[in-house]
Amino acid sequence: MFRGNHPAKVDEKGRLKLPAAFKQLLDAQNVAQFYITSASGKSAEIWPLPEWEKREARLMEFGTLNGAVNKYINQTSYYGQQAEMDNQGRVLLPQILRGKAVLDAEVVVLGKGNYLEVVNQTNFEQQLAASPMTDEDFEKLAGIMKPQTNG
Repeated sequence: MFRGNHPAKVDEKGRLKLPAAFKQLLDAQNVAQFYITSASGKSAEIWPLPEWEKREARLMEFGTLNGAVNKYINQTSYYGQQAEMDNQGRVLLPQILRGKAVLDAEVVVLGKGNYLEVVNQTNFEQQLAASPMTDEDFEKLAGIMKPQTNG
């Protein structure tokens, strides 16, 4: 389970060195293959390949005739590429995605459960400041986090 925030850098060749905390989790699961993509072009999602394959299988249950599924597949295919982690713990981010999401230097790598999200640090910090958590957000979360009762 990936969680937390780890600042990182994308080098001049477009490679991201995975933060040590995340790399340790990946190494423990013997994961070195990834699908790197985006549904919006605003960030990069780094999916361990086994997790992405589960997601793909679930989407294919609905098929590409489903409009939302087809849009999602188009987006994630357009921005996506399979990648392998090198011996130094780096992955190459797809060029088209690096350009669109401005992933060219200082980035933030966020744990999102079963995948990692990579965002431009400056843009992300501006977004956080512009859209802080509201009382309404906290109320919605309280409803989601409320313990389930049987009966």
